[in-house]
Amino acid sequence: MEYEIIYSKRKTVGICVKPDGSVVVRAPVGTSEKYIRETVDSHAQWIEKAKKKLDGRKEKLSAASFEEEKLLRRKAKEILPEKVRFYGDILGVSPSRITVTGAKTRFGSCSGKNSISFSFYLMRYPEKAIDYVVVHELCHILHHNHSKEFYKEIEKILPDYKEREKLLRM
Repeated sequence: MEYEIIYSKRKTVGICVKPDGSVVVRAPVGTSEKYIRETVDSHAQWIEKAKKKLDGRKEKLSAASFEEEKLLRRKAKEILPEKVRFYGDILGVSPSRITVTGAKTRFGSCSGKNSISFSFYLMRYPEKAIDYVVVHELCHILHHNHSKEFYKEIEKILPDYKEREKLLRM
């Protein structure tokens, strides 16, 4: 198995599968290549599983044709403002603006000025996953971080948010 090694001031060896499927191993300075190879070999099953998950996600985030992008954007512009209004009323918040983008690395974002953006690729996912992203971004208006309080806020609205979040990784 091929992998890139990055040595740094750290205490443990870490393995990461990047979105392009490449494997990066981060290791403390001075770690032997033999030890790194053994570590990678012992985690081979996990690495393959992570790569398979990525393949499924890549399919959902693969470039959209012009026609499909138009369709997904239209669907996003119809569905998302309604969902934002619905969940925003429950949370008592309202974004300053809602935009739809073609972002492939994130499904949604909330700016410091409470403007929320959603990727049109989100429309390829189940409704439960879409609702999770909407609630997640709206909760950022209350908590501009990923603190325990932030996740407690999400849990008040979506008690099953962890299962919904998993749908985005498929």
